[in-house]
Amino acid sequence: MSLFIPDFDDSVVVRAADAEEIHYGPDSSLRLLADSSTGGGFLSTMRVSLKAGSDGARPHHHGRSAEMFYVIDGTAQLLAGDKVVTAEAGDLVIVPPGQQHAFAAAPGEDAEMLVVITPGVERFEYFRHLERIRYGKVPPESLLEVQDLYDTYFGTSTAWEATRAPRAQ
Repeated sequence: MSLFIPDFDDSVVVRAADAEEIHYGPDSSLRLLADSSTGGGFLSTMRVSLKAGSDGARPHHHGRSAEMFYVIDGTAQLLAGDKVVTAEAGDLVIVPPGQQHAFAAAPGEDAEMLVVITPGVERFEYFRHLERIRYGKVPPESLLEVQDLYDTYFGTSTAWEATRAPRAQ
């Protein structure tokens, strides 16, 4: 494994009022805090807000990046490899590169999470792309064309489906 040295000289300050917010419907939103270029390629970070057991991200993995989930408030369910973890305020889950992961608010619960991806890949446009899909501006299959660009590869998980399926009943 090689050492990654970030390429930036000044501290980064992102004010809440300046962060772009993306809504994926009434029950989920994403506050884009710092993309890869902001911190010299070191990380991308965002704050995720999920209401009432809503889904966040479906199973996927990153080939080159680890992803960290810190639960600020509420209760989240996270897929980490083959297991589903229930995480509460103050809990931290880190998923290594190549490992399937997903996240959602636990059934009947809200969840606020800080998500950090490192090393960073410019992903803010990916989240804007998801918003365009949500509002019918581009088809869902358009994500397949940008998997390599955003180092995000979709998969499936029996454990995740089994945990989240009762929610639909």
